[in-house]
Amino acid sequence: MFNRRFVLATLMGLPLAMSALPLSANAHEDPIKVVASFSIVGDMVKEIGGNHVDVTTLVGPDGDAHVYEPTPADAKKLGEAKVLFENGLTFESWLPRLVDASGFKGIRVVVSDGIKPRAFAHKHDHHDHTNGDHEHHDHAAHDHGPNDPHAWQNVANAVIYANNIATALEKLDPEHAPFYKTRASAYVTKLEMLDAKLKATFAAIPEAQRKVVSSHDAFGYFGDAYGITFIAPEGVSTETEASAADVARIIDQIREDKITAVFVENITSTKLTEQIARATNAKIGGRLYSDALAKTGEPAATYIGMIEWNANQLARALAP
Repeated sequence: MFNRRFVLATLMGLPLAMSALPLSANAHEDPIKVVASFSIVGDMVKEIGGNHVDVTTLVGPDGDAHVYEPTPADAKKLGEAKVLFENGLTFESWLPRLVDASGFKGIRVVVSDGIKPRAFAHKHDHHDHTNGDHEHHDHAAHDHGPNDPHAWQNVANAVIYANNIATALEKLDPEHAPFYKTRASAYVTKLEMLDAKLKATFAAIPEAQRKVVSSHDAFGYFGDAYGITFIAPEGVSTETEASAADVARIIDQIREDKITAVFVENITSTKLTEQIARATNAKIGGRLYSDALAKTGEPAATYIGMIEWNANQLARALAP
């Protein structure tokens, strides 16, 4: 235990006395029961809450929060929780129904509060051409409103997530507020270092080469932050299916812009990206993690691990 405290103190430049904060709950204490809506938020809560929180994650690793169907067991767990951590930005469209069904009386924390939302570009809206009908259907807006909910893909936004989580835990459990502050500070330092590393990595790649195709439109914040253009045949939700016209447009764009890499995601089928790769001779650049972490023990099983994995996959595919 002393070694862990000493390392933490050294990394943060804190006096050792301050590093003596407990890294786990005392034996006689019961950890706070909290629920996180999906795996990325759940990991952040664990990082900051440590053993003072008992985290139940509703949509787990490799799970698709866009199409998730809550279970009676989920309602029971939420009903017993003191706090619910959710992404917000209408990402969890099923959550209001679950809250009502569970009788949840605790605190709801929207971890994305304070970020600058990214508006949809609406360039991936799909059209229904059945029987010659050209009626316009904006599935993205229907599913998630006017803003892109995938804000965690910009690591600078993850700093805001972390601070919101820490503030909520400090208010809920003031006795251990110094513990949460210390862990949050250490976590934010790691996030800021990662953000700077990503900016340097992608700045070194010529801008004309920083174009990739991904399964669905989940990487807009990542692209804006690190200078990458993501092209997605599906809309922002995995419930949205790409039309033949969308696929044809993307194939034409790949050829015109000489895009060399097509990426699949851990929550979507590979069929569409494989079809595009075959039609264009672009290579499958690897698997990206968008809306869910990998399973425990894999490199992308934590938020930081996920971002590092994605960045390495992209950098390797885009490098000259």
